[in-house]
Amino acid sequence: MSVIHCDITLPAGFRPQDILAFHRRDGERLAEQVGGDGLKKGLLWQGLPACLDLRFHSGRAVLKLDADGGGGDIGELERMGRRMLGLNQPVEAFERQYRGHPQLGGLIAARAGLRVPQTATPFEALAWAITGQQISVAAAVTIRRRMLLLCDCRHSSGLLCHPDAERLAVLTADQLGEAGFSRAKSRAMLALSQAAANGDLPLDAWLDGAAAEEISERLLAVPGIGPWTVSYALLRGYGWLDGSLHGDVAVRKALGMVLGAADKPDQRQTQAWLEAFSPWRALVAAHLWALLQAGGF
Repeated sequence: MSVIHCDITLPAGFRPQDILAFHRRDGERLAEQVGGDGLKKGLLWQGLPACLDLRFHSGRAVLKLDADGGGGDIGELERMGRRMLGLNQPVEAFERQYRGHPQLGGLIAARAGLRVPQTATPFEALAWAITGQQISVAAAVTIRRRMLLLCDCRHSSGLLCHPDAERLAVLTADQLGEAGFSRAKSRAMLALSQAAANGDLPLDAWLDGAAAEEISERLLAVPGIGPWTVSYALLRGYGWLDGSLHGDVAVRKALGMVLGAADKPDQRQTQAWLEAFSPWRALVAAHLWALLQAGGF
């Protein structure tokens, strides 16, 4: 067993509650356990089951990673922690530019400092995005839980760990179907997993600075992955704040509230409205999600 620690200084106005809410979505607490001042999350570290313990203390985030065997790189733990906390997102520049905007100003004032919580790995973000295509957050949480139980990759603490591409790639469409995936989603999940496992999609390597346009092009070539899935995965997995989530039902509903419209705008209208806020379209969508306070954020 290998345990490593790191301590990250948080910016003024950091919102721990957003991070905790993101990891509290599954009430059965099989893979993430949120309580008090932090959370525990099962994940794979260098291919081995591990438990991440994250605690918030007066302007700091203290991380402890307990891996079942293997070594530990404190620098890599800090990089992962900073991504998960959204600390690489330049939200201050966005807020300076739009705090006086007639529509965004109120959203920003209500949630100043809002950042988008990110997943531990880009693969986890993509797996969640595929799982959540065209269904409610509650339904996606249930299917995700069944997938984790199907793979049954556990840390010694008992926490389930989100499978990596290699573990998902060996499953069959029938197995994923039994977990609740449609045939189309099963095909997409397996195509993604197999391409990531064999190196055709170097998801982790892209963290070092690949252009979002290149990542998008490569991901859109995977059967069953469309623009919404790519924009969501780029946001949650890579912290890219300019994906257009105009196809998201919750985004459209919240935008209708902001505009005072009787009905939610359609996708074309939402896309046109978000376009004015490039390169911050996905961050604007996050503020709209937060307006609804509905687990999608």
